[in-house]
Amino acid sequence: MNKSIKFPEHFLWGAATSAYQVEGSPLADGAGASIWQRFVNTPGTIRDGDTGDVACDHYNRYKDDVALMKRIGLQAYRFSISWSRVIPQGRGAINQKGLDFYDKLVDELLANGIAPLVTLFHWDLPVALDDQGGWLNRDIADWFADYSRVMFDKLDDRVKSWATLNEPWVVADQGYLHGMLAPGHRNKYEAPIAAHNLLRAHGAAVKAYREVGKHQIGLVVNLEPKYPASSDPADIEACARAHSQMNAQYCDPIFLGKYPDNMKDVYGEAWPDWPAEDLVLINQPIDFLGINYYTRSVNRHDPKAYVARATPVRQPMATYTETGWEVFDQGLSDTLKWVAKRYGNPPIYITENGSAFYDPPVAEGGKVNDPLRVNYLQKHLRAIHSAIEAGCDVRGYCAWSLLDNLEWAHGYSKRFGIIHVNFETQERTLKDSAYFYKEVIATNGAVLDTVPAVPSTWRGEPMCTN
Repeated sequence: MNKSIKFPEHFLWGAATSAYQVEGSPLADGAGASIWQRFVNTPGTIRDGDTGDVACDHYNRYKDDVALMKRIGLQAYRFSISWSRVIPQGRGAINQKGLDFYDKLVDELLANGIAPLVTLFHWDLPVALDDQGGWLNRDIADWFADYSRVMFDKLDDRVKSWATLNEPWVVADQGYLHGMLAPGHRNKYEAPIAAHNLLRAHGAAVKAYREVGKHQIGLVVNLEPKYPASSDPADIEACARAHSQMNAQYCDPIFLGKYPDNMKDVYGEAWPDWPAEDLVLINQPIDFLGINYYTRSVNRHDPKAYVARATPVRQPMATYTETGWEVFDQGLSDTLKWVAKRYGNPPIYITENGSAFYDPPVAEGGKVNDPLRVNYLQKHLRAIHSAIEAGCDVRGYCAWSLLDNLEWAHGYSKRFGIIHVNFETQERTLKDSAYFYKEVIATNGAVLDTVPAVPSTWRGEPMCTN
């Protein structure tokens, strides 16, 4: 018999999107261009030459999308603000029509009993700021704080939860180190600078919020637990480097006021010595940590692997998503326990969690059967419940994503949504995963009692926790 599942009484159930992936109309009504507008129009960067020009047309269809959220029973909707839609040049003049869009979206959500969870930056930096160095320019911390104040002044009377940045690791690693995402740089010396300035901007925005804000503000990080491929010391050290580069590099400064000790081992001479006052700024107290979790990696030592000298090892008999990510729910509970132990058990929201599996291009008969996605949700929600029972202070969950959307460099080839989008007609269809999630919300997780628990098959080394 399964142990009864019961989530905390005020556990918040939501779903998430980001501006460039769903809104479309990126230059409408006076908006400025973002680096993603430029990146998708650079030949060879995006699969099939896809762009966010239309995406899910959420900019025009937001009322219909909010009605679908209500139909599912969502209690919260996490979305991001397009900085260049509000301030076309990134600094200076405000575009009132752009600001009004988010004002109307917040009102529509509240009218339908859905709490708005706002992320200030989800990768779409204004081109005008990128032309001045972007995240390599130390002044960007002040630019971001000024932009944040505009949003606080406009929405903090109704928005009670703010996140400064989404996944700074992705911006620094994929945008400045490997060049897979905007702005497309490939430079080992730039990546640590971009990462540091992202964290400085976070700290500056939190500081600004403390002056005027009345509610809560935090940061969203993507955490991917690392496990050594063997007990060989070389594999264990490689795992430690990979863990610091992706996870601890972004959490330690926030909570501990310092970077991991092995960052010079990761980046070598490319790792600078940072001024002490920078760490003081970054180390602003936050009200919650948002965690995006998708998968884990099992790492072996590889001297040719750039930059942490660690290579992921594919696991036999494991299920992998369309993006090549292993389905490993134990990694989520392991990660939550690591955060709780290392950082004093801060309040946590799972701000993204989801999977891309094959879905029919067009829904037939008003149904989209997505059993693998349903199974993914089942397993990961159970993992969260297990972590809560172990004492982790997890307060909410947002499924990624509300809608099938532009999956960055993958274009429209990967579908993460619990709502199917026909990109030719913009017709929306709730998938089976949306109906399952509706039951989860309605029962506060009790429906998971009807699903047999599947124990983890991992028998290797424990998660790296340096």
